[in-house]
Amino acid sequence: MRIDVLTLFPAMFAGPLDESIVGRARESGRLDLRIHNLRDFTHDRHRTVDDKPFGGGPGMLLKPEPVFEAVEHLARPQTRVVLLSPAGRSFTQAVARELARLEDVLLVCGSYEGFDERVRLALAHDEISIGDYVLTNGALPAMVIIDAVTRLLPGVLGDDESARDESFSQGLLEYPQYTRPAEFRGMKVPEVLLSGHHAEIARWRAEQARQRTQRRRPDLTQESQTAAPPGRPVDAL
Repeated sequence: MRIDVLTLFPAMFAGPLDESIVGRARESGRLDLRIHNLRDFTHDRHRTVDDKPFGGGPGMLLKPEPVFEAVEHLARPQTRVVLLSPAGRSFTQAVARELARLEDVLLVCGSYEGFDERVRLALAHDEISIGDYVLTNGALPAMVIIDAVTRLLPGVLGDDESARDESFSQGLLEYPQYTRPAEFRGMKVPEVLLSGHHAEIARWRAEQARQRTQRRRPDLTQESQTAAPPGRPVDAL
């Protein structure tokens, strides 16, 4: 899979995406990750990427010219262009799976007060937010998405079952897990996990996952009943 990132802060990506699972995926060739500086697509001596919004208001907006030039230079016919902004649909494990099935994604990081609206209307196939809070720019959301998506690529985890059993993969939180010793400071591992009866263990885990989700994240059950179809066009946001 190829992921391109367009950002004003390429140095933020050095380090976090060179380590652990993402780093190994890059080394193995399963992930082709390329980071691009938006300022490289400007043509004035100040490398200007922002300007004041028409109509007044606080802050600055990313200008359309460098974003259009960058996307038109980087995107291929099969590329999905994704804007990272608070106005996007919520990033979930289901969205991560959706992106992991693609071969080519371009993540465009927002900054300042966001994008000129023409960027959204003419360039974006999708728009994603990682949560209902405000960050300085889209670099951290891009890293979150890259990490979550990379874990789902075939062969990245070694055992693909690992990704299928993790929290949110089945719309539920993960069941409680235990390891040795079987008793620690008076706390014992549930007997069913020591029984060797795989069907009973599977039933216990499923019930524990359901109970934990209902207790801690009842919203997940509600969302699964009203979820929008994947890949909805950005104009539906």
